[in-house]
Amino acid sequence: MHTQNFSLLSIALAIAVGSLLPGTGAVAAPAHKAKTSTAPKSTAKAKASKPKAAKKAATSANALPPLEAQVALAPNPPALPAKAWLLMDFDSGEVLASANADEALPPASLTKMMTSYIVEQALRSGKLKQSDLVTVSENAWCRGTSAESCMYLPLNSQATVIDLLRGIIIQSGNDASKAIAEHMAGSEAGFAKLMNAEAQRLGMTHTTFVNPTGLPDPAHKSSARDLAILARAIIRDGAEYYPLYAERDFKYNGIKQGNRNALLYTDPTVDGLKTGHTAEAGYCLVTSSKRNDTRLISVILNTHSAQARADQTRTLLGWGFGSFEKVTPFAVNAVVETAKVSFGQADTVAAGLGTPWMLTVPRGTAVQTAVQLKPGLEAPIAKGAVIGKVVATSNGKPVGEAPLVAQADVERSGWLLLAWQHVRKWIGQ
Repeated sequence: MHTQNFSLLSIALAIAVGSLLPGTGAVAAPAHKAKTSTAPKSTAKAKASKPKAAKKAATSANALPPLEAQVALAPNPPALPAKAWLLMDFDSGEVLASANADEALPPASLTKMMTSYIVEQALRSGKLKQSDLVTVSENAWCRGTSAESCMYLPLNSQATVIDLLRGIIIQSGNDASKAIAEHMAGSEAGFAKLMNAEAQRLGMTHTTFVNPTGLPDPAHKSSARDLAILARAIIRDGAEYYPLYAERDFKYNGIKQGNRNALLYTDPTVDGLKTGHTAEAGYCLVTSSKRNDTRLISVILNTHSAQARADQTRTLLGWGFGSFEKVTPFAVNAVVETAKVSFGQADTVAAGLGTPWMLTVPRGTAVQTAVQLKPGLEAPIAKGAVIGKVVATSNGKPVGEAPLVAQADVERSGWLLLAWQHVRKWIGQ
């Protein structure tokens, strides 16, 4: 009882002392109210803006120094305050400019690009169906804290695969990523094995995945180049599902959440892909933008704010589209060269491109081409068979190549003509 009385006395005393101190408690409130009612509006506005200004100053103070390009195929590339950045041409996969492109860094939620890619592949192959139901385990369940991004799937509920895919891509849901991982591979660790196998197949040589979410782990790393390779695969292989990456919001279980990629709201040429952020990874963004016949993929890793990753992406894309152009050395089905054929009913066959060939080169660049045909071509040759290649160069450096295919069938000669052709070849005619 004495202890309880002592505690109550202490609280009362603290309140009394507080009320006598200026700037606190009941005394401070009326004084502040009277003061603000007579202050000019501009002064009040200036005071209200101080927290925002202080926050902006603190964010700027955390900015890294500008990182100069280490590779650039055109003049005057930007220097960006991030730990790594890269710009890639989608059609060729060529890196147009980069800095620290192969440094293994924490990718945060950019990891989920691989998670969604594996789900999309499984849907295309028939291993999964859009309507398949996935159960939300306690491990996958998101408890609604502000520490992670969630789709807010109820515990022990079921959701369809297509809803989970949207939750992964648009809402960056950790719960959706974990649930689909457990559904497909039994556990997050099992799914990570699928992720790493796919990374190896795509040529992502500086990547190790430990989980499907990107939550921090010392071994969980990827590079700017690897993430651009992954983004290119998503766009190339997933025509049916790629439009999901451009959706601005998604509503599930009565909760509507917006896509965190700010560029989707401000740049109509941007149609994906993914944001990421943890304290360790900083602010990250992988973006794809298509203008006319050119698509570029940009990667920003570990910059200091969400605004910075958007601004740096705008700068990088602006430089890329302004500095490069598409050229078409030859039209499809145009005769590029005439190849000699032995032992055929025709002595020659036209060689041309089987598919469109476009090169991304610095604006105003002159491109030269050279044809290399396979030696000793002999009939029969089927239309469409590869019989050589054409190599494009600029200033003596290769900028691309494309296969040349036969534009017609060449059948084998009859035995009499074949015998005569052998004789002619033997005597050197």
